[in-house]
Amino acid sequence: MKNLNLTQLKKLEIILEGEHQSFATDLLDRAGVKGYTIVGNLSGKGAQGFHEGHLMFNEDEVLNMIITAVPEELVSPLLEGFAPFFSKHSGVVFVSDIQVSRPVKFKTDAK
Repeated sequence: MKNLNLTQLKKLEIILEGEHQSFATDLLDRAGVKGYTIVGNLSGKGAQGFHEGHLMFNEDEVLNMIITAVPEELVSPLLEGFAPFFSKHSGVVFVSDIQVSRPVKFKTDAK
């Protein structure tokens, strides 16, 4: 069996209210991010107390998480793009080191 060749990337997990999801995805698209996953209706506890997911009538009020993997050189520009937004709105961005087995799925210059 062949060994997988792993490539270092950064994972961004962006948590924000559903009504602002298009802002985040537009920013990612403009930055050249090749893809992302959206997880909706999050529940959890934060600075503003417990937030219940699965609201039935208003998807703008739910919390969503957008998960993406990007090359390190995109992290700073993306965080700069999110900074003004998060100074006015609730939410958070987590950045972590990851390794992926298929860099062509995430990097435009992958070999």
